[in-house]
Amino acid sequence: MRLHNSKNKMKNIYCIIMSSVISISSYAQEENIEMDQFLFPKYTQGVILMRSGIKNETLLNYTILKEQMIFEQNGKKLAIAPNELRLIDTVFIENRKFIALNDVFVELLSHSKWDLLIEYKCEVEDVGASTGYGGTSETTATRSFATIYSEGDNHQLKLPDDHKLKPYVNYWLKNKGHLDQFTSMRELKKLYNHKADIYKAFLKKHRVKYDDQEGIIQLIEYLESN
Repeated sequence: MRLHNSKNKMKNIYCIIMSSVISISSYAQEENIEMDQFLFPKYTQGVILMRSGIKNETLLNYTILKEQMIFEQNGKKLAIAPNELRLIDTVFIENRKFIALNDVFVELLSHSKWDLLIEYKCEVEDVGASTGYGGTSETTATRSFATIYSEGDNHQLKLPDDHKLKPYVNYWLKNKGHLDQFTSMRELKKLYNHKADIYKAFLKKHRVKYDDQEGIIQLIEYLESN
């Protein structure tokens, strides 16, 4: 009997923690939510590690459209609010680590004497309404999610008609106490101006592209060790 009561008590504590330390916002429950707005193809079992040391296991995904970590609770999709990120140490999904940076989650790609972080983002491209024969009624334009949803329900996950996502990433390099962002290979090269010859030689041999995460890691490792 005591063991049964103890289990119930721990379950109640878990529910209190999830409801009190994580401020949540509910998403519209729709069957046609577009999963290409998410970093993972489906909600996956993960762990939210609090700074207090408490671990919360739940189904998780990350929306690049709103740049929020989403979890499932009691059949509902809920978002971790930006002002609660300070309570969270790390989020683990499929052996990948996410930490808070500038009020959003970023993935930790590499951790050693330097840290490489990647921020997943997107723009919303307005492709215009079809006019037939493959044409559209307006010129293709790219706008931010905030612009399109400046009015109305910002929790709606379905894109407006004639819009599509244009995903992109930003990198952050934390090295020797400095945190620098780079959004292109040219900007990364500027961070290593003092090793321009080494940078050029590595790229000539390996031809690393900006969207090649493993290649970026290898490049920085080489620059830091030479």
